Amino acid sequence: MERREEQPGAAGAGAAPALDFTVENVEKALHQLYYDPNIENKNLAQKWLMQAQVSPQAWHFSWQLLQPDKVPEIQYFGASALHIKISRYWSDIPTDQYESLKAQLFTQITRFASGSKIVLTRLCVALASLALSMMPDAWPCAVADMVRLFQAEDSPVDGQGRCLALLELLTVLPEEFQTSRLPQYRKSLVRASLAVECGAVFPLLEQLLQQPSSPSCVRQKVLKCFSSWVQLEVPLQDCEALIQAAFSALQDSELFDSSVEAIVNAISQPDAQRYVNTLLKLIPLVLGLQDQLRQAVQNGDMETSHGICRIAVALGENHSRALLDQVEHWQSFLALVNMIMFCTGIPGHFPVNETTSSLTLTFWYTLQDDILSFEAEKQAVYQQVYRPVYFQLVDVLLHKAQFPSDEEYGFWSSDEKEQFRIYRVDISDTLMYVYEMLGAELLSSLYDKLGRLLTSSEEPYSWQHTEALLYGFQSIAETIDVNYSDVVPGLIGLIPRISISNVQLADTVMFTIGALSEWLADHPVMINSVLPLVLHALGNPELSISSVSTLKKICRECKYDLPPYAANIVAVSQDVLMKQIHKTSQCMWLMQALGFLLSALQVEEILKNLHSLISPYIQQLEKLAEEIPNPSNKLAIVHILGLLSNLFTTLDVSHHDDDHEGPELRKLPVPQGPNPVVVVLQQVFQLIQKVLSKWLNDAQVVEAVCAIFEKSVKTLLDDFAPMVPQLCEMLGRMYSTIPQASALDLTRQLVHIFAHEPAHFPPIEALFLLVTSVTLTLFQQGPRDHPDIVDSFMQLLAQALKRKPDLFLCERLDVKAVFQCAVLALKFPEAPTVKASCGFFTELLPRCGEVEPVGKVVQEDGRMLLIAVLEAIGGQASRSLMDCFADILFALNKHCFSLLSVWIKEALQSPGFPSARLSPEQKDTFSQQILRERVNKRRVKEMVKEFTLLCRGLHGTDYTADY
Repeated sequence: MERREEQPGAAGAGAAPALDFTVENVEKALHQLYYDPNIENKNLAQKWLMQAQVSPQAWHFSWQLLQPDKVPEIQYFGASALHIKISRYWSDIPTDQYESLKAQLFTQITRFASGSKIVLTRLCVALASLALSMMPDAWPCAVADMVRLFQAEDSPVDGQGRCLALLELLTVLPEEFQTSRLPQYRKSLVRASLAVECGAVFPLLEQLLQQPSSPSCVRQKVLKCFSSWVQLEVPLQDCEALIQAAFSALQDSELFDSSVEAIVNAISQPDAQRYVNTLLKLIPLVLGLQDQLRQAVQNGDMETSHGICRIAVALGENHSRALLDQVEHWQSFLALVNMIMFCTGIPGHFPVNETTSSLTLTFWYTLQDDILSFEAEKQAVYQQVYRPVYFQLVDVLLHKAQFPSDEEYGFWSSDEKEQFRIYRVDISDTLMYVYEMLGAELLSSLYDKLGRLLTSSEEPYSWQHTEALLYGFQSIAETIDVNYSDVVPGLIGLIPRISISNVQLADTVMFTIGALSEWLADHPVMINSVLPLVLHALGNPELSISSVSTLKKICRECKYDLPPYAANIVAVSQDVLMKQIHKTSQCMWLMQALGFLLSALQVEEILKNLHSLISPYIQQLEKLAEEIPNPSNKLAIVHILGLLSNLFTTLDVSHHDDDHEGPELRKLPVPQGPNPVVVVLQQVFQLIQKVLSKWLNDAQVVEAVCAIFEKSVKTLLDDFAPMVPQLCEMLGRMYSTIPQASALDLTRQLVHIFAHEPAHFPPIEALFLLVTSVTLTLFQQGPRDHPDIVDSFMQLLAQALKRKPDLFLCERLDVKAVFQCAVLALKFPEAPTVKASCGFFTELLPRCGEVEPVGKVVQEDGRMLLIAVLEAIGGQASRSLMDCFADILFALNKHCFSLLSVWIKEALQSPGFPSARLSPEQKDTFSQQILRERVNKRRVKEMVKEFTLLCRGLHGTDYTADY
């Protein structure tokens, strides 16, 4: 929304009154802004100057600031103020002053044609804004008039100065149009008008560009002007002569960058594909740049090669479909494709010796998509032409993905290494995509090359070449199902033969094995070929991420075939964990890997391994539990608790997550006796309580304790049952001492899984009542400091209603207080808390009939809920939350219709409620619409969105488009 002009004295408290916006004061403030060393003074000056620019006095002082005796900084401020007044406050200018304003601006631009360039540009932008506001009615031939006025011979300014000023004006005009705040209907009128006015601009630009006598600075400006105009979607055929002239200008090093920009902008217009004949004429022009491109590459001229590549890619990427459609011209398009291939394979390492190859990657996607979108016959022809091209592309990309020598790589900055890593990811994505076109033949080709490389004695061994081939294989195997590929067995056989002397190669070997873990699950006989490599790599901190993530994948995918290796895996893992080789996150992954692994063993084997794995940590925890709390203790405790919870996340002897694996489960007997995780938890329960007693004040430790049980509950489900009574008791004690959100989240899990089982209902009910009572007390003391607790509490209440509404039948539950607290939570500023509260009400309202205390409280306090919802819609809550409030209205209408119809009419009768902007008719319409709609929730959401815009005074404004 625009602020209106301030009247004298309306600048606000503490600011200078508007009457002080004089030339002298503006100059003083500018001096302060530029030269005062005190930052606070600078900020005050800037604020004051911003007010000055929008004040009515700006019309007066702007012209005075442009006087020849002023310095450029002051003149620039005057020109900027004029632009702001014209562009933002156009409606305040009387129509009879348009012509004089236009004449004054022309005069100033003519004067500054030989003066300060930054002031000239600002004045041109101001005149451009004026022209756009007057077109087409008040100034129908604006552009032609500009050209005519500046070509007049009687001007005091020399020809070149006038020419440059005119070109500056013509350049900024389309730019100002693109950023202008014109209403949509005006924008399309002005665009149409500018499209016609091209006729006055392009002939002039052609003439200036082709004139041998035109100085370089003029031709440069011509190219920039052309570049600006083509972005108005000028028909490509109208640009032919200028594009050709721009191609010729590429030979001039001073004009090179501007020519590239102009050509790329012209070719890239969305509408350009309609002009196929013009596009076909452009191909030879682009191909004609190949010698210049090769020369630039030979000379290491990265700027020139980059620019030419941009042109080739712009033509190929934007118009491949249109050009492929011209089957009779297939050879010239293939030549363009080969030119882009040259750019992809440009010598040097990205981003150190070249920055061009990355520009081409999207082109290869586009070309492939276009080929595969043709009907079968045409596609077959193009597949024949382009399959060899794509095989060549794979070779080129894998060459580009190669690491430099260790020595060279050592000199790269961390930023260059990171850019190279991202570049390789882009190559990986491209290879994965190309597989769709080349299929299994691509994998065979990679395998053959790798085999030759590893078995040939003729060529010197290159770890970079080996790594790149493996990287290509891994890129495809990560996302494509390679289980049916006949080359994978051979690849698995080759991997142990690779001489790993380098971290990058070792990383890629690891990731490749990880990518093949599903294949290994189907071919378990091959596990022994690669598992020793992974276990060996675990001991190397430099291979931390790749080795641990690969072991985790193998343990997850192949767990039923790993029992013979389990002892070895556990021993190696224990060793690296004890030596603290890996960072925290990798330690957690490693524990998850071991959880998968142990899940497939017999119960006694699991217990034995668990004992050896966990014992050192339990001993450490016992020691820590005795010590006085301090920061390093805390880190160690949170780490150990994290290790346990990550282990229990995946240790699932009942195989709840394996339903999709079908026959695999037959390999394992149904476990008998207590669940190993429960056995361990029961053993360490006392210890955890002891730790908790010392750290109850610390949210991080409490969260880590809750995470152990939460992850165990999620994994074990019903198997967790023996732990329910003691965990409920511990949670109750924890929450009563210091309420924390993590305890409520764990309570919610217990309610979700166990509340409906009669045997577990008593402890769950007792815990539910206790945490509710404690939280209600918290509300009485003021809950604003605990939005996370309120959020989790609302989610717990909603879960209870969903899973076991009987919890709300208990006499000890103060349903009325719960309801009132939830209404209060609707008014919190935190969006997640409000969403959770809305979720509670949408679960509660449908229970009005079946749960007597719920029905009673809705009857008594439902009006309070409706008022809160209407206040939120009226403007007190974020517009992004309106769907949640609409859900409550819909539920009220569906389940409490007779009550709602009375409440809503009463509520909306209050003057100014829920917004002073609403008329009685608008409120009446809204209540009728809501009461009519009891089936279609989407319609209610639309009504609420419409109504909230009316309440906020945003209905029909551009601002609403953001949502």
